[in-house]
Amino acid sequence: MAPKQTIAVLVPCYNEELTIARVVDDFHRCLPEATVYVYDNNSSDRTSEIARAHGATVVFEPRQGKGNVARQMFRDIDADCYLMVDGDDTYPADAARQLVDPILAGEADMTVGDRLSNGTYGKENKRAFHGFGNDLVRLMIRWIYGYSFDDVMTGYRAFSRAFVKTFPVLSEGFQIETELSIHAVDRRMRIVDVPIVYRDRPEGSVSKLSTVSDGLKVIAMIGTLFKNYRPMKFFGLISALLAVIGLVLGVPVIAEFLDTGLVPRLPTALLAVAFVFLASLSLACGLILDSVAKVDRKQWELAAYAAYEEQERRRRDA
Repeated sequence: MAPKQTIAVLVPCYNEELTIARVVDDFHRCLPEATVYVYDNNSSDRTSEIARAHGATVVFEPRQGKGNVARQMFRDIDADCYLMVDGDDTYPADAARQLVDPILAGEADMTVGDRLSNGTYGKENKRAFHGFGNDLVRLMIRWIYGYSFDDVMTGYRAFSRAFVKTFPVLSEGFQIETELSIHAVDRRMRIVDVPIVYRDRPEGSVSKLSTVSDGLKVIAMIGTLFKNYRPMKFFGLISALLAVIGLVLGVPVIAEFLDTGLVPRLPTALLAVAFVFLASLSLACGLILDSVAKVDRKQWELAAYAAYEEQERRRRDA
């Protein structure tokens, strides 16, 4: 008899002893065929002990940060569908089937648990500026990539095997959600948004996300991926800005020279030339790196073909 398609529930955890038991139990109830993996990221409480007692497979990850945990999870685990969820009991296990079914049916590469569309995140979330940060990241991705996520910072997602095995994790911390989203858009993955009911953390449970420092890291990650994935647009914008400054400085100098035949403001003229030179240099960098990015994209596409063929074979066998 051919094996059924396998589901792995991935739960990155750091000091979640108050909530991990319910999370593990709920996902065992809603996805009884799935294996629940709890990756303990240097917890100082009883998170791993409680998770193991409730039937989870516990793995220790010593490198601090959610991105580091996700990287090791994706390396370690082989499954047909990967469902990643936070261990803070803010995401409903009842929505798990809606997230995994499009993946198992071959209809999506990533499904996203959308907390915003139905307004539950705005009602339940009590952390200042988290909603604003989410909206800012969504706006930046829409401007750069032309794709509008309903919820880009959610920690509740499902992925296909081909997605996971061709995704190079660069993040160390909470930038991982942004990186997953941008990678999916840039590589033209099939994305499905699934509205979910969000609930805030129970009393006594503390968020590990720092609004300011982690928010700045997320914005920096967007800039890094923008440069890596779309270098022509990135350096083209810098080139245009430098060229405008050079023209603003240089046009009056040129006009004065045409009237008098003199260049009395020599420092301004040199500064204008410097800005125009930097604009040309930035444009050249963009052209060169754009060629490199296209070669990288071709290599990724070839690797993705093999991963999708393997995924489809496993789906047919199941």
